[in-house]
Amino acid sequence: MVHKILSDKPTRLFLALSSFFVANALIAECIGGKLLSLEKVFGMEPHPFSLLGEPGLTYTLSCGVLLWPLEFIMTDIVNEYFGLKAVRRISYIAVVLISYAFFMFYAAINTPPDTAFWVTSQSGSGIPDMQAAFSGIFGQGMWIIAGSLTAFLVSQMVDVWVFHRIKKLTGERMVWLRATGSTVISQLVDSFVVLFIAFKLGRDWSYQRVIALCLISYSYKATVALLLTPAIYMVEKIIDRYLGKETAAAMKASAMARED
Repeated sequence: MVHKILSDKPTRLFLALSSFFVANALIAECIGGKLLSLEKVFGMEPHPFSLLGEPGLTYTLSCGVLLWPLEFIMTDIVNEYFGLKAVRRISYIAVVLISYAFFMFYAAINTPPDTAFWVTSQSGSGIPDMQAAFSGIFGQGMWIIAGSLTAFLVSQMVDVWVFHRIKKLTGERMVWLRATGSTVISQLVDSFVVLFIAFKLGRDWSYQRVIALCLISYSYKATVALLLTPAIYMVEKIIDRYLGKETAAAMKASAMARED
């Protein structure tokens, strides 16, 4: 029975897509505590600028943004072949597993550390206290965690809804429009919600600063989403070849019909 299920190509495709989706989301959350300088990534020195009257801004972003564009692409692909309900299901699974991961991080942080060796084991590498380092990396604030999880779930729901509405209007044509359109809108929602919860509610930052930082983060996400548009076509061609054109067409039609 299990062998028969796992030999089914659509089932194997769904397992592969959903596994990557959940793993990608979890990794993005885990590395989100590090901030990167986008200017330095491209070999440039940061030049602070003002936006909405907020001075001293640079393209300093969470490393989590490196993976979130891929998450929205995966959302569109799952939506294309399996429908809105499938995206909702794997989104809920991702939120549950990310919450579980953070719970285990906090449990690990609060276990008594080995002081005989581990705490000072990396002092020669410039890390005098491994417990403090471990806590600093994995112990993200509750407001940041709440903001990130809420933003992820809300933006996913927005993404699949917009994708579905555009597809109803365009049918199988204009893949780029429903893919980039849904991603560009949902990325804006994601950028604002996470900053609003984490820093407006959590730290009482001004709306001016929150919106300025939102626009900086969003400009990066939207640009990457547009640049990755050709990848949607490439992945769909690979999937269609794997499933066979008839099966792929039937799955797309079924995914659309189930949401009408």
